[in-house]
Amino acid sequence: MSSEMIVNSSQGSIVDVPGLRVGHHTLSERLTGCSVVLAPDGAVGAVDVRGAAPGTRETDLLDPANLVDKVHAVLLSGGSAFGLDAATGVVRWLDEQGIGFETGYGRVPIVPAAVLFDLPVVREGDNPTARPNAEAGYAACEAASTAPPAAGNVGAGAGACVGKLFGLDRCMKGGIGNASVRVGPWVVGALVACNAVGDVIDPATGQVLAGARTADGHHLLDTQYALLQGERGNRPLPGTNTTIGVVATNAMLTKAQAKRMAMSAHDGLARSIRPAHTTLDGDTLFALATGTETGPVDLMLLTVMAAEATALATVDAIRHAQGIQTISGYCPGAQNRLA
Repeated sequence: MSSEMIVNSSQGSIVDVPGLRVGHHTLSERLTGCSVVLAPDGAVGAVDVRGAAPGTRETDLLDPANLVDKVHAVLLSGGSAFGLDAATGVVRWLDEQGIGFETGYGRVPIVPAAVLFDLPVVREGDNPTARPNAEAGYAACEAASTAPPAAGNVGAGAGACVGKLFGLDRCMKGGIGNASVRVGPWVVGALVACNAVGDVIDPATGQVLAGARTADGHHLLDTQYALLQGERGNRPLPGTNTTIGVVATNAMLTKAQAKRMAMSAHDGLARSIRPAHTTLDGDTLFALATGTETGPVDLMLLTVMAAEATALATVDAIRHAQGIQTISGYCPGAQNRLA
């Protein structure tokens, strides 16, 4: 096998994994939405939850000790707990396509889901009670394709923000991003919606790309450095800051192996978010294995690829995020100064 690794974070995405489709739906009434990763032929699924207050659905069945070994979609949504309703629309869409777990009495679609908290992001004229619902989940399925998914202020990342430890008035815009990594016949792709309490950094340089701003709003603060220097933030409520995502591969994995890949993918969050996995975040990452590549599995390689793809997708989310009203977006070449 070639040792060459090809990384593509500008066009690469989770749909580089054969057997997957991605669709976004962004609400017009408010900056929120949902994103779906469809696996119509089924994919071995796993999850690793590291948040203090996650909002999830159907995660227990992904335990390697439990019966169902394949899922048919994973939903990522804004709207906090209300957004879990969008999974009902995904189930309905899959049911109409005849896709699901065969029970002998009909096919039951298996759709794990996770949500992030974007309720405070309300623009002038928005409907603050608008949240992703079953119709939104259905619409995301209708929009799903094998084309590279959009990034930034769309789908589950529409209302995401980062760097919130010192207050929403000093945070910056988060979003949803894509990346893929290839080594030989193997491909690992990631889709990440970043709504972290911490800052997002470039793993290659350690430079803060987006996060908490200084009190005057014109510079990046560097949350971790500020904390280590004794500054204290406003302590947002636990679970209101969450990064959720899906990492997928074409390898043929067991549920236990997929679980290990999900666990390693969190290393990618730790490289690109600082501080990561805090008591205020509800981070959740799913893993999918479509099994279209049947060669012998090098699990260590796949876990390294998963961490890399997740880190790149997190950075991609920020690079495509656009500012809204008083919430600044990423500014290329700003050298730590914001407009």
